[in-house]
Amino acid sequence: MEFIKKENNYSKLIRTEILFTPLLIILPITVSFLLIFDWYIRGFLENNTVMYNGELIIGVVILIVNFIFDIPFIKSLKAFSKKNG
Repeated sequence: MEFIKKENNYSKLIRTEILFTPLLIILPITVSFLLIFDWYIRGFLENNTVMYNGELIIGVVILIVNFIFDIPFIKSLKAFSKKNG
């Protein structure tokens, strides 16, 4: 925990967090849309929804949880950048 307590390293942690923000937001959204699209193509259009309902559920859960956690995360990063910028 000494790494986090030092003032210089705190800014490095924040910079790293800001750099990983696009990855943390775009990757789960992409995966969830791929799962929902796969369910639509293989399950819905081919009338085989029973086999692919799991993909739909996982895709929707990933999408909802991602939005629940990403919106406050982005708001806090914007507030931090306004405070320090």
